[in-house]
Amino acid sequence: MYRISVIALSMMLAGCLSLDPDYQRPAAPVPATWPGQNVDGSAPAVLSNWQQVMGDSRLKTVVARALASNRDLRKAISDIEQAKALYGEERASLFPTLNAGLTSTRSRTTDAGVTGSAEASGSVSSFEIDLFGHNRSLSRAAKETWLASEFTAQNTRLTLIAETATAWVTLAADNSNLQLAQETMASAGKTLEITKRRQAAGVADGTDMNEAMTVYQSARASVASYQTLVAQDRNALTLLAGESLPDSLLPGLLDKLNENAIALVPAGVSSSLLLRRPDVQEAEHSLKSANADIGAARANFFPTLSLTSSAGVASGSLSSLFSHGANVWSFAPSLSLPLFAGGTNVAALKYAEAEKQGLIAAYEKAIQSGFKDVADALARRATLNEQMDAQREYVAAAQRSLDLSLHGYQAGSGDYLTVLTNQRTLWSAQLELIALQQTDYDNRITLWQSLGGGS
Repeated sequence: MYRISVIALSMMLAGCLSLDPDYQRPAAPVPATWPGQNVDGSAPAVLSNWQQVMGDSRLKTVVARALASNRDLRKAISDIEQAKALYGEERASLFPTLNAGLTSTRSRTTDAGVTGSAEASGSVSSFEIDLFGHNRSLSRAAKETWLASEFTAQNTRLTLIAETATAWVTLAADNSNLQLAQETMASAGKTLEITKRRQAAGVADGTDMNEAMTVYQSARASVASYQTLVAQDRNALTLLAGESLPDSLLPGLLDKLNENAIALVPAGVSSSLLLRRPDVQEAEHSLKSANADIGAARANFFPTLSLTSSAGVASGSLSSLFSHGANVWSFAPSLSLPLFAGGTNVAALKYAEAEKQGLIAAYEKAIQSGFKDVADALARRATLNEQMDAQREYVAAAQRSLDLSLHGYQAGSGDYLTVLTNQRTLWSAQLELIALQQTDYDNRITLWQSLGGGS
């Protein structure tokens, strides 16, 4: 008897043909190097992972806790599992569904008396032979969507590391700002006491007292403001970490951090590193998914072949089914050719092609945005050290001016307006120095993140 293997036939006929367009990665629409940079092939080795960039042990621990407990990252990981499950559903359509059945009937009629029949069979129900790769294209599209979700999670992870490090540095900066405000308030308080004594001795007028009180109360208000900021910084860090952090993991003053608390990415890296950015890779996988959708849309113009078949044994009674049963089988292919769909297939193809063009633009924009992020960070880096050095000299000069004017005022040879001006100048200069020190660390974090970070 002629026998045919349903599984072997379906595998043989299943999608050897793909109508997906040949995928070619769009060229990166950016220069090979950043403005003013020379490429150094050794630089990328420094970017291997965040543990090498975060040099402070406390910061490392805080980032590790955030990676383990942050809820946004957990949500992103859950999205990966969802996309992976959807890919599994699409991939299942490439294989036939096999069913096994066993039936037995008994009946009684007046003429024939009691009769019985039994049948055991295995069947394939409405399996579509993927002649033109429609199901395979949909499966590839689902797979690329899944991979895109993985890079979405990686981008969330990278952003979380950068935001946690930035929040930690911000707390250190506001600790320094708070201490500076407290020191300024203490200094203004001493000056206020001196002014009170001079007024009592008749060598200072009410204007000096009012000016001294103005500086003191301004510093007092700043202390309260920075106390609020420090508390809010701790709250923000707790939210990022996903749990409460002990004081031992929190930073002290900004200027007490080791210079390598956050390592500086070396200059001279190629712009090709942008291709490893998670957002760029996410955009490319989305583009590949759209490319596969075009193949599926093209396949809708071609015939579909469905198969319903079964094979088994049958006998007059259940007891003899597997010993004296007769072989039975059925094979029912069905061919369907689209003739008129009201333009649905044409519209679907045009939509898929337009979607691909949009995703090409999104991919190129992701690379251009990354290039700008790095270029901006490098431009800031180029002048930051010189500006910080000048600011330190400015602070030192302002301190000397204040000391001299205060000494002259106490000796009765100077006026209080000069003291007041110098005091405010010093305070402003010190605040600006703290801001520049914070910018230095933030710039290091931004540069590392913009280049794609590390796992």
